[in-house]
Amino acid sequence: MKPWLSKAAVQLREQIDDSYKERIRGNAEGWIADLRHQSAGKSDHIPDPKANFVVRAIDVDARLSDNKGDSAYLADQLRLYAKNYGRISYVIHLGMIASPVLNYKWRKYRGFSPHNHHVHISFRKNQDNNSDFFDIPLLGGKNE
Repeated sequence: MKPWLSKAAVQLREQIDDSYKERIRGNAEGWIADLRHQSAGKSDHIPDPKANFVVRAIDVDARLSDNKGDSAYLADQLRLYAKNYGRISYVIHLGMIASPVLNYKWRKYRGFSPHNHHVHISFRKNQDNNSDFFDIPLLGGKNE
């Protein structure tokens, strides 16, 4: 069976594309597991054979715009959205991870890559078929 990207991940990636039309998609951009991820055996980039080979993660290149801080702002807004709405399971960027552990507060990430060149976003399993708009200020959502 052919791997496919969760609808929530597709929706978020499209919103990022719409909000940052000139962004650079470098080597850090992607969604399906490379050999390193596959050999580690545990990654949301690996297609889930128990769920029709869905992939539940995207990496977004940190070069969103000429403003070098945009990726950190986006990662933080994704963190807050994950905490409040539960569609995103965790976010990793600049050596930090936000997840349900510590209620989505940033903490040091101890994995293989610090994710300095991209923002990693993983989605919850119950979002595989949810293509609803992500109400995130940097991506066209309203400020609360």
